[in-house]
Amino acid sequence: MPKDPPPEPEMTSDMLVTEAVAEAVPDEAPARLRKRGGRAGNTRRGGAAIRQLPWTDVINTDRPTEPLPPEGVAAIHDGAMRVLEEIGIEFLHPEAIERLREAGCKVEGENVRMDRDFVMEMLGKAPREFTLTPRNPDRAITIGGRHMVFGNISSPPNCSDIERGRRSGNRHDYRELLKLLQYFNCIHFAGGYPVEPIDIHPSIRHLDCLFDKLTLTDKVAHAYALGTERMEDVIEMVRIAGGLSHEAFDAAPHMYTNINSTSPLKHDWPMLDGAMRLARRGQPTIVTPFTLAGAMAPVTMVGAVTQSIAEALAAIALLQWIKPGVGVGIGTFTSNVDMKTGAPAFGTPDYVRATQITGQMARFYQLPLRSSNTCAANTPDNQATWESMMSMWAAVTSGTNMVYHAAGWLEGGLCASYEKFVMDCEVLQQFISYFEPLTTGPDDIAVDAIREVGPGGHFFGIQHTQDRYETAFYSPFLSDWSNFENWEERGAVTTVERANKVCKQILAEYEEPPMDEGIREELEAFVEKRKREGGAPTDF
Repeated sequence: MPKDPPPEPEMTSDMLVTEAVAEAVPDEAPARLRKRGGRAGNTRRGGAAIRQLPWTDVINTDRPTEPLPPEGVAAIHDGAMRVLEEIGIEFLHPEAIERLREAGCKVEGENVRMDRDFVMEMLGKAPREFTLTPRNPDRAITIGGRHMVFGNISSPPNCSDIERGRRSGNRHDYRELLKLLQYFNCIHFAGGYPVEPIDIHPSIRHLDCLFDKLTLTDKVAHAYALGTERMEDVIEMVRIAGGLSHEAFDAAPHMYTNINSTSPLKHDWPMLDGAMRLARRGQPTIVTPFTLAGAMAPVTMVGAVTQSIAEALAAIALLQWIKPGVGVGIGTFTSNVDMKTGAPAFGTPDYVRATQITGQMARFYQLPLRSSNTCAANTPDNQATWESMMSMWAAVTSGTNMVYHAAGWLEGGLCASYEKFVMDCEVLQQFISYFEPLTTGPDDIAVDAIREVGPGGHFFGIQHTQDRYETAFYSPFLSDWSNFENWEERGAVTTVERANKVCKQILAEYEEPPMDEGIREELEAFVEKRKREGGAPTDF
């Protein structure tokens, strides 16, 4: 279990949001301004940007919401099995097809039909939960059970903030967003690229991006399943960064990938290839069909979930045939579309129900569940807030174990917002606080305190309150609880403006997590060698 860092220093309410903010230290600044320091410095230093919660193993203490009765779950299960048996899934990878043929599946060209007994046998080999251990073992995370972990927005082509505006992704912004995800204790894993750095050629982009991810962060790293060379390179880089032998790397999960089906009913070559390569090395894969009801899936939400389950189980069965017991999970990205325009919609009531239903199915199959913090808003406004809160409640009430895109998502995933990243982390902290278990001892029930105050009194001054007032309630780092006059007198600063200031302070105070110099040199040498060899082949 991850260890909590030492407690932070006492801070006054006036320190919760720092008013004077320094500009972020640029990557090209002199070395004396880019001091590498311990990860704990982010929360213990004087003048810290926020008072954040400690790193913790988050446990969802609520019972999941289950919209369907048992017969409804059975109906979706039977529907998914019929899709696999009668219609089949296309596997656009020759090795995958041959392995499934060996398993006794019915193969016609690229179409594979699976018997339900085979599928259920394979699911029985998958673990209910597994632990991912990055280069810093104190940042290990468990996927499954009641555990809940949060990751950054992944793969948007654009990023934005209120000062620099919306722009195409680049390496400088990519590195800044990595620093944000490293800083926040409520972000547990480094998902895909927090913005796509299109100023790096695709042949070597994975080398530079993973080098930055493995040096600027020490959290569990995601690897894109985008072909043989990219996956093999990333596997080797994660192994080197962890200081592991090949045998030690293969013995336990240290990284993972997420693959998406090409809905409806297809799994493409690059993602299958990457997932199979990881499986052979004992590393987990989350299978997440992207099923938008009315577009790439039936317009009924239960029909869309049925198709999604079939697509996910087909790939999971393949991976368990290749490596019995390897970690896997079901991902849900089932939502609806705007039937007037065809645009994806997120954070809707239909999205919430689809996520909760998929949670029921994941528990039925005894597999971990992944969902996302999504919205369709184009700016960090009220729409972004309510759609993201709907998405987060979907994650909480469905029993989600792994929340993708938990911080920074805008424009249906096309833009990473610096301010939204900070705003989302405020929300994540509040959910973590919400999960704290309740106790009902005599001091909690507080009959003696009620007796002491009696009718018509108040509780502010009694010892029971004085002993607890500093830790009794969650204290937000971003909200402004002052009255209107005081807020106006201080400049009427909006939430988005406060988030921008906090973001800049975090970047100014960022300290790179320590890495053994020998390991860093080996990692640099590998990257340079693979660049000389051309990296991953492209047609341009």
